[in-house]
Amino acid sequence: MLNYIWLGLLFLGIGTAFTLDITNQTGNKYRNGESISSFVSFDSAYTGSRNQFDAVINISSPEFQKFYGTIQKENISQKVKLIYNEKNNGYSAFFITDEKTPPLWREMARVSGKDNDLNGTIFLSNRISKDSYSAALTLEKISFAKMKEVTNAAIDYAGIAVNIAIGLIGIMALWLGIMKIAEQAGLITIIAKSVRPLTKFLFPQIPHDHPAMGSMIMNMSANMLGLGNAATPFGLKAMEELESLNPEKGTATNAMCTFLAVNTAGMTLIPATAIAVRAAAGSNDPTIIIGTSIFGAACATIVGVLSAKILEKFPMSFSDSVSYIKSGWKLIASVLFAAAVIIFLAGTGLLSSLFSGVSFINAETLKSVIQIVSILAIPLIIISFVLFGVFKKVKIYEVFVEGAKEGFNIAVRIIPYLVAMLVAIGIFRSGGAMDFLMIILSPLTNLIGFPAEALPMALMRPLSGSGSLGVMSEVITVHGPDTFIGILVSTIMGSTETTFYVLALYFGSVSIKRTRHAVAVGILADIAGIMGALFIVKLLFG
Repeated sequence: MLNYIWLGLLFLGIGTAFTLDITNQTGNKYRNGESISSFVSFDSAYTGSRNQFDAVINISSPEFQKFYGTIQKENISQKVKLIYNEKNNGYSAFFITDEKTPPLWREMARVSGKDNDLNGTIFLSNRISKDSYSAALTLEKISFAKMKEVTNAAIDYAGIAVNIAIGLIGIMALWLGIMKIAEQAGLITIIAKSVRPLTKFLFPQIPHDHPAMGSMIMNMSANMLGLGNAATPFGLKAMEELESLNPEKGTATNAMCTFLAVNTAGMTLIPATAIAVRAAAGSNDPTIIIGTSIFGAACATIVGVLSAKILEKFPMSFSDSVSYIKSGWKLIASVLFAAAVIIFLAGTGLLSSLFSGVSFINAETLKSVIQIVSILAIPLIIISFVLFGVFKKVKIYEVFVEGAKEGFNIAVRIIPYLVAMLVAIGIFRSGGAMDFLMIILSPLTNLIGFPAEALPMALMRPLSGSGSLGVMSEVITVHGPDTFIGILVSTIMGSTETTFYVLALYFGSVSIKRTRHAVAVGILADIAGIMGALFIVKLLFG
């Protein structure tokens, strides 16, 4: 499945970029070779001599809109450096774009190969005042802008992938060293026995005393507390242990798919990142999304686990399918009952009151408690695991080093998989395919009442954590953190996970090539989380 997804991301990204470039070139979007009327004001008295000057280019918004055919609300005032050009008796203009520069010019600078630099030619004409002249500005020629963006994105994302893997080396070495001590001391077995009823349902094929159980439990616990730095090493170690039980190397097992379903559901008690962005944006109640995020993540988790359990049975005969449904009717009924209870609580306002201070536990108290636990969790885990190892007479230093070596090897091994997936995502985004996907899906989202302003967040979240964070920040800046749309995108951020990154990272660590139903389960969990977020936010704040 990942083969087709990877090919699709590359093909759509590059194909869309090439099509847009041909269209832009035909319509001369960047007005290559054409001059726009402007006014040049000099910082110092202009003597007419052939020297270098600092100046300001002024263009009225109606003139800019007419020339480029794009919206520009404010007049343009751009600082520029002018250098006399003897060849054409004009001035070469150089300027650095910033946030006040028109978006189109920033786009031209970005694809010109010089980051935020843009240059052109200015010919002065009539003198308006002592230090001001009318002028004609012609900017540098821009061609195949989207293809250049695709090229830059491919290179940038390849570097990002390697940096992520290198950044994981230290964390992996630390936590797998600690886990090795706990394993040798028998602590992992004790932890696994304590939650055996849950793990027996989720992973019936895995022996309860296998090291994979402890790693998966630690991973899920760390994720719920928002300890991403600790959750990833535990998850990678769990995948390595699960692979040791895999009878068909290179093919994902049922336990792997279920484990990734739980991970991609993104169940976190405190969505710290989303809360921080809301607080920075001036929200009156940044923590109001705690309840809605838990609801959305719960929807994603339930759908992810159930779909993993159902899809792992296929292919099967029709009679086997009927028997499977009959045998699982109690579980399905329990899940539907739980969902009905949650919907009832939401509809009566009880769920909202649980996190708004009406009940005995308010959002701020809950946030403070979990923040304290999050701060103390890592030091307490380290010291308790080490002390337990000392108590069990484990050679803690030697065992730690042995586990740390495994962490280094895993971090290096995932580099090719991360490069492949992140480069494809970068090409898909920069090529413009994301915009076309939004246009295609907008009729469906409008039908279910999903606001178009939040659609980029829903599409970006499964692909990129940093990209979705940028989209969320932009939407909140435009619409406000406490509006319906602001709360919705915050809830989506807090109740879903970067599915394709997680799949590439975890499967890459054990060289899984046949992912079976893992991708479908991850996507279903994402859809459920997003729809759950839409439902609860519309119910409480719509």
